[in-house]
Amino acid sequence: MKKLIVNFVLASVCLFGQYTIAPGGGHPSEVGKDFGALLEKKGTKLMKGSKEIGEFWFRAALPPTSKSSEPNTTMKMLPHGALLGVVKFDMAHADRRGQQVKPGIYTMRFSYYPENGDHQGAAPQRDFMLLTPVKLDKDPNATPNFETLVDWSRKASGTPHPCVFSFWKEDAKGLKEPKLEMQGDHDFVLTNKIGDQPFSIILVGKAEG
Repeated sequence: MKKLIVNFVLASVCLFGQYTIAPGGGHPSEVGKDFGALLEKKGTKLMKGSKEIGEFWFRAALPPTSKSSEPNTTMKMLPHGALLGVVKFDMAHADRRGQQVKPGIYTMRFSYYPENGDHQGAAPQRDFMLLTPVKLDKDPNATPNFETLVDWSRKASGTPHPCVFSFWKEDAKGLKEPKLEMQGDHDFVLTNKIGDQPFSIILVGKAEG
């Protein structure tokens, strides 16, 4: 029995150790000055063992806010399509649907899945970040509507479905630096801040169902 417990603990440690975060550097020049001016100066690296999967730069402050009446969303202060960050993937990575995202640089904008019955079980909340290849995203202050943003994001996924990462407003009092935690059996969740607003985003893990 002791041997079984030890093996289970070691297996859990190995699984959790697959993914970590580390302090990053400045954003790449491809982002451009207009986008870069809105981002935090230092990013957060997502690591798998000794390999760097990618680096994330979130906004240094919340975008101009608005009040949304969309149900089952947590970030009601954000206008649809608002820029929330930029990511540079150094290796292929999967989004929340398990779609492969090619290495490259992408903007991350706020959206939410439609209440049409096609997304049952996708997440408890409807908030998502949609990725767009940075070369197609021209204006950091734009707030594209749902159809436009989905069309842009299809260029990131290469499929009829946009490239999506589930995120939500977090109640993380006293959060001083980004942290990565395992939730459930396979999800790795980054908790960070945009300005003074904590949020969590699932960086690793495919939605069940």
